Amino acid sequence: MKSIFTFMFCAVGLTLQLNAQTPPPPAATAAAPATKGKEDSRVNSRTIVPESSVVTQHQLTIKGQSVAYKATTGTLPVWDEEGKAIAGLFYTYYERSDVKDRSTRPLVISFNGGPGSASVWMHIAYTGPVVLNIDDEGYPIQPYGYKDNAASILDVADIVYIDPVNTGYSRATSKDVPTNKFFGVRADIKYLAEWLNTFVTRVDRWASPKFLIGESYGTNRVSGLALELQNNQWMYLNGVI
Repeated sequence: MKSIFTFMFCAVGLTLQLNAQTPPPPAATAAAPATKGKEDSRVNSRTIVPESSVVTQHQLTIKGQSVAYKATTGTLPVWDEEGKAIAGLFYTYYERSDVKDRSTRPLVISFNGGPGSASVWMHIAYTGPVVLNIDDEGYPIQPYGYKDNAASILDVADIVYIDPVNTGYSRATSKDVPTNKFFGVRADIKYLAEWLNTFVTRVDRWASPKFLIGESYGTNRVSGLALELQNNQWMYLNGVI
């Protein structure tokens, strides 16, 4: 009996000694919530830059003719009545590089439909300088890729593709901006007309012949835009496609 008690006493003592020597949990485990908090803070602090641009130079062949062109992608603001930027509209603007006088060169302003679609399909499947690899029925060809668009209109006209708010990279600057500023038939037409005034001014194209082109709901949009631009922005168009 005495030997049993002696054994139990030694076992308890050994256990206490081992527990005393066990190192504390790694510091990384305790710090994990703080790291996650920092990541969440970075995510929540992301904002839309209402005005930015990137310019690159390119070249393609259209109808056997080499066409050098400049591509500008970026955002321009949508302003409210107080002159505050409430959204940044993303656009892609192609202009032929070897044209010195743009007063006679057409500017084609392009929209897709939806109305929740970016201008991506007009851009990379129709009039843009680069298109997807697709078959005769419009289905992508694997392996997926893209190619120069020999049928692009860039040889005869400059093109800007516009993504309305909440399509593509276009977003309101804050979740507090009322959605009725953008969403609705009349609201859509109104803010896009105001934005086009800004764009045409920034790229100095008031003297150029201007055409609107739209696909699907984009046809409704450009029909309304033609009247809105004329009545409230003093922008007279040369045609609607």
